[in-house]
Amino acid sequence: MKKASGINYLSLAMLAFASIGLEVLLAFLIEPMIYGSPMNEWTDLQVIIHWVVTCSLWGAASWCIIHFAKKIYNFDLFQKGNKMSAWQWALVAVFIIGSLVLSYFDWNGSKVIKEFYANGPIKFVFQYIYYIFETVLVTLILVFGQNAFEKWFHKQNIPYGGIIVAITWGIGHFFTKDILTGIVTVISGMAFGSVYLLVNRDIRKAYPILWIMFVL
Repeated sequence: MKKASGINYLSLAMLAFASIGLEVLLAFLIEPMIYGSPMNEWTDLQVIIHWVVTCSLWGAASWCIIHFAKKIYNFDLFQKGNKMSAWQWALVAVFIIGSLVLSYFDWNGSKVIKEFYANGPIKFVFQYIYYIFETVLVTLILVFGQNAFEKWFHKQNIPYGGIIVAITWGIGHFFTKDILTGIVTVISGMAFGSVYLLVNRDIRKAYPILWIMFVL
C-alpha cells in the first residue's frame, strides 16, 4: 500500500467537494433540459426525483472515496478515537447549542418546523434523507482536509478540515444560495472542524453530531 501524502489527502477532499458539485449539473443543466423548466418551477415529484438521483450519485461517490482511501492508503475512516473527557463533551454541547441558535436566527424560527410546513410530510422526509448524504460528503472534505494539512504542518490541534469545508462547501453557497446562507455555512464549516477534533477524530461520534448541527 502507498503511504498517503498531504496532496493525496487534499485530492480526496477535493474529490468529495467535486462530488457535491454533481448536484449543480443536475439542478441547473441536465434536469431543466429534461423537465423544460428551472428548478424553482418543478413539481413536488420532480423535486423528490432530483433528491433521489442526487443521493444516489452522492452515495456512490462517497463509497468510492472511502473504499479508495482504505485500499490504496490504508486509511480507515471508521477507526475508533480515544475516549472523550467531560470538558470535550461540554464544548461539543456548546457548539451544538451555538449552531441551533445561529440556525434559529438565520431561519427566523425553527428550521425543521418551517421546512416541514413548507414541504409537507413526504417531501420533508426525502429532504432529510438528502441531508444525510450531503453531510457524508461534507464530513469527507473535513476529514481528508484535516489529514492533508496535518501532514504538511505537523500540528494536530488546528481545525484545518473546518477551514477547508468553509472555503469549499461554505463559499459555494454564496453562488448556489444567497449571501446570508453563505456566511452561515462558512461559520458552520469552521465549527464542524472544531467538533471533529473535540471528538478525537472518531467518525462514529463526529458524523451524527455534525448531522444534528447541519439539519437543526
